[in-house]
Amino acid sequence: MLAGDLYTFQGLLSDDESAIVQRVRDFLAAEVTPIANEYWTRAEFPTHLIKRFAGLGLAGAEHSSLLGGWLALEMGHADASMATFYGVHAGLAMGSIQTCGSPEQQERWLPAMTSFDTIGAFALTEPTGGSDVAAGLRTTARREGDTWVLNGQKRWIGNATFADLVVVWARDVEDNQVKGFVVPGDAPGFTATKIENKIALRIVQNADLDFADVRVPEIDRLQRANSFKDTAKVLRETRAGVAWQAVGVMLAAYEIALEYSKERHQFGRPIAKFQLVQDLLVRMVGNVTASLGMCVRLAQLQDEGVYKDEHSALAKAYCTTRMREVVGWARELLAGNGIVLDYDIGRFVADAEALYSYEGTREINSLIVGRAITGHGAFV
Repeated sequence: MLAGDLYTFQGLLSDDESAIVQRVRDFLAAEVTPIANEYWTRAEFPTHLIKRFAGLGLAGAEHSSLLGGWLALEMGHADASMATFYGVHAGLAMGSIQTCGSPEQQERWLPAMTSFDTIGAFALTEPTGGSDVAAGLRTTARREGDTWVLNGQKRWIGNATFADLVVVWARDVEDNQVKGFVVPGDAPGFTATKIENKIALRIVQNADLDFADVRVPEIDRLQRANSFKDTAKVLRETRAGVAWQAVGVMLAAYEIALEYSKERHQFGRPIAKFQLVQDLLVRMVGNVTASLGMCVRLAQLQDEGVYKDEHSALAKAYCTTRMREVVGWARELLAGNGIVLDYDIGRFVADAEALYSYEGTREINSLIVGRAITGHGAFV
């Protein structure tokens, strides 16, 4: 069990599932954690790990939502950037094809993505549109016979600098509906420019995308994506994953702070013996426990097939807010040592800011929940 799993939620996994979790935990501890600070500092992606992720056999595998969530937790616990890489590829990109693609498209793309021979990205957010893309998407798609012509820009697109294919969401100029397209990374007219100078998720290769008369055949249009409601089906799933990632980040921050409190001495004794330090630690583990309990129940609702947008929206909003508190308290407990990478907490503090913002801000997710509980939309 992880040190922060005070209520032993991991015990809800089956023995086989726990074995998978342990295998992934061992992989992350051996391959990701030792190099995370180095690659984070250089803002580079450890491409040599891509095929090693494939060896875990996770992408595309059928498993319970509880196991899927726990694996997202484990990745966030090791490094939020690598969790994001995996979430973009296996969640957003593969999830779009699984949810909105035809059986032929699924057969054509998903096997190579499952083996990580083909890496995916997901392009929805735009330079002038994030929270309002449902009604304000500016990237356009114009049909010419059996071909679509895409024009526009996207921003903050993870994996895009090295992705083999990008799922692009664009507005059909004919019917004004949002549709999905699979664009090869080397398509004529398509360019991806890495975003520099980030202070969070520096390992993730986010990019600005430009589409200048990019031609996409009709057979590469996601056949079951006919409006933003279909896009939202993908986001409902992946928002749940971000909530789990946030719990992983919280757990890591709590563990760092807990161990430090036992090793750091002031006034002749470990600071773990001071009441105010224990108060901080208890607040941290309380946030972890409440958030983990919410995620576990969300996974149960997913497996029962009865969960709704507001369930994943509340989990994403709540867990990332609690995560921000926990990483801040952990940094506070480490004092000056909390602002250097040597103790890892600085990376988690910075990366938490990105998790807090992407996949729907706290405000937007709150409005999704607010609409569900009041029956009134308040987005504009």
